[in-house]
Amino acid sequence: MARVLLKLRGQKLLTHLVLILFGLMMLYPLLWMISSSLKPEEIIFREQGLIPTSITFDNFVNGWNALRHPFSHYLFNSAVITAGAVVGNLLACSLAAYAFARLEFPFKKFWFAVMLGTIMLPLHVVLVPQYILFSELGWINTFYPLIVPKFLATDAFFIFLMVQFIRTLPRDLDEAALIDGAGHWRIFSRIIIPLSTPALATTAIFTFIWTWNDFLSQLIFLTNPDMHTVPVALRTFLDSSGDSSWGPMFAMSVIALGPIFGFFLAGQKYLVRGIATSGLK
Repeated sequence: MARVLLKLRGQKLLTHLVLILFGLMMLYPLLWMISSSLKPEEIIFREQGLIPTSITFDNFVNGWNALRHPFSHYLFNSAVITAGAVVGNLLACSLAAYAFARLEFPFKKFWFAVMLGTIMLPLHVVLVPQYILFSELGWINTFYPLIVPKFLATDAFFIFLMVQFIRTLPRDLDEAALIDGAGHWRIFSRIIIPLSTPALATTAIFTFIWTWNDFLSQLIFLTNPDMHTVPVALRTFLDSSGDSSWGPMFAMSVIALGPIFGFFLAGQKYLVRGIATSGLK
């Protein structure tokens, strides 16, 4: 028995060591970027180690004030767009998911298949028609193209995610609420939404990360430098002629990662929290 336990402990230790090794490999680019943000710009690519021989915070000071506006301006722009996208996806996608999961209407399976088909539609296919539409509406160089579509349930992935989650909730709760005289809106707001917290948290976290890091859409629709967001602002540190500000760019990249880590850490408990299938706490 002791030999078996010792063997099991050895296997667990080996498994943990392998996982730690792979974890460090995946974290290396992040650690290198943080280390480079603290190095003088002239030695960033001369020193290969993670521990800088000389530490300076000039990259943060220079990067914060290097562009047309302080970097807080671009953080604010990204925050506005990201907040609007998160609210829009939570509201619109949850309503659409409830309709597909609980309501009956003509051609329901057909429309559900069409919705799933849009997941496989590349962004580049619809980018030009979207630009023409938003240009006709006068929305170019505004936040509307990046926020308004989210309130129209355009992210089919999150609709599908919530549909699958709502289908796991017992219909007995809906039927009991209907007997008590509740309508669909009350069932949705008082029963489905509270029980769908893990799915809503997943939607919010991924929407936040994808929108905050989105570069192409923000570059296309926001051509005015005053409207630039964090990803577009970071790109301006690079010069095609080779005269790039690597130190300030790495420093501002570290700052740009802060909201992502903060939002993820604040919501990660909802990603792993279990839910009783009976709906009782």
